[in-house]
Amino acid sequence: MIDDGAIDLPVAVRDIARLYLDQIALLTNKIEELHSKLVHSTKVDDALRRLCTVPGVGPVTAGTIMAFAPDLRTFASGRNFAAWLGLVPRQRSTGGKTRLGSVSKMGQADIRKLLIVGAMSRIRWIVRKGVLPDNWLGHVLGRKPRMVAAVALANKMARMI
Repeated sequence: MIDDGAIDLPVAVRDIARLYLDQIALLTNKIEELHSKLVHSTKVDDALRRLCTVPGVGPVTAGTIMAFAPDLRTFASGRNFAAWLGLVPRQRSTGGKTRLGSVSKMGQADIRKLLIVGAMSRIRWIVRKGVLPDNWLGHVLGRKPRMVAAVALANKMARMI
């Protein structure tokens, strides 16, 4: 439409639109280049390759975990890593009565968000198939809303990592 002379657009608008399109093309090429480097590094690096074997974890999530998380050996268990990410319910307990609230959101937000996105993609895939599996995830999806199930699955994925 920018190059079509039949469309009445001012010259300044055409120039700005060409500038924006050039910037979009440049950024797209840069993103594709970085993505291909990340995919190549997951094929070469053993730790990244192992992280990608966790269902719902891809090259971007694995790279983010390797970059932003401390050494995973510093955590005593997977439960501590999930708590560090903020994927555990906030407790407001008193008098022996346990009250669990929403996730605490205390840790590294980027990793937490990527794990939840990966969990949602798994849940979407299962729901699209139309058959809920007869396992833990199927039972959770039968009882809880999708987003709650996604956070629970992200917690489970963090424990596996």
